[in-house]
Amino acid sequence: MDATNAAKETAVYTHGHHESVLRSHRWRTAENSAAYLIGELRPGLSVLDVGCGPGTITADLAELVAPGGRVTAVDAAEDVLSQARAQVAERGLDGAVSFAVADVHALDFPDGSFDVVHAHQVLQHVGDPVRALREMRRVCRPGGVVAARDADYAAMTWYPATPGLDEWLDLYRRVARANGGEPDAGRRLRAWARQAGFTDVASSATAWCFATPEETAWWSALWADRTEASSYAGIAVRGGHATTGELEAAAQAWHAWGTDPDAWFSVLNAEILCRA
Repeated sequence: MDATNAAKETAVYTHGHHESVLRSHRWRTAENSAAYLIGELRPGLSVLDVGCGPGTITADLAELVAPGGRVTAVDAAEDVLSQARAQVAERGLDGAVSFAVADVHALDFPDGSFDVVHAHQVLQHVGDPVRALREMRRVCRPGGVVAARDADYAAMTWYPATPGLDEWLDLYRRVARANGGEPDAGRRLRAWARQAGFTDVASSATAWCFATPEETAWWSALWADRTEASSYAGIAVRGGHATTGELEAAAQAWHAWGTDPDAWFSVLNAEILCRA
């Protein structure tokens, strides 16, 4: 691989694995984050879960392909795999899931290794999403399914109007792009899949919605913490995108919004099911 391609395929994971980030990742399940894929799963299938994070979706996938199925869970970060292993062990699924560190741009598996290849909130963070999808297609058996779901930050919407959150969103999108990612990945998934060579692509969209006082308090608190304490904060300051004072103001805006009795927030997620 030449230096140009290596640079293109390198992206910094904007969020990192601070507790505030994993707080939201551990909330994710197959039901609330991969419902579009569930109908494709059945006992006995082999699944590759790319970017598994703390493993809550991974464990659900393992249960959905049991008995006889197997999930291989990979992530670029070794440290988060320990949490995924603990999640799987807690649910008694040790024998159904294996783990490895992997780069989605160059998966260390033979062609046609899996019936299903799944990636949740991954392609927005990689340096070359088309190459990543080509790799996911390569390791999927002919006739199998490659599935991906990503948020679209520009399509996030909330009430009441809060200038501080407008500023937060603008800053986040600038930082993510400076890291080599694409925060508005959702709207691009179908196009990326077609560029990767898929000809049978089913597209859909679903949303996370935080609308009760408990939900908006939880959502606002974790984003306030991310804004000040996660890897994102350090990247934003070191990259000259924001000062610590500006990050503090954004966190305060999140807290203030989260206590409003009328607070409501929706995250649009796009999804693709591609036949290999």
